[in-house]
Amino acid sequence: MTMCTLYLDRLCNLEEPTMDFRHVKNYLSWLYYQYQIISCCAVLEPWEQSMFNTILLTIFAMVVYTAYVFIPIHVRLAWEFFSKICGYHSTISS
Repeated sequence: MTMCTLYLDRLCNLEEPTMDFRHVKNYLSWLYYQYQIISCCAVLEPWEQSMFNTILLTIFAMVVYTAYVFIPIHVRLAWEFFSKICGYHSTISS
């Protein structure tokens, strides 16, 4: 058996459904392993992995920041637009 199948067998044969630190650690390491396999990071050299992870984290942070800044503005504008169409006049001042 390969190391991967032994690891997955050990991870899948958890006796108790309780959530202790060891199970959380195993689950997070399994998720990280899945991330490496899906994104093909496992075949990259360490400096390439760090560059890839940095770029991916930067893109994710920019998406979250943009959503945090601009979604409330668009929701407010949509609310004003549809409230004018439906005849509901809000007392919210701009």
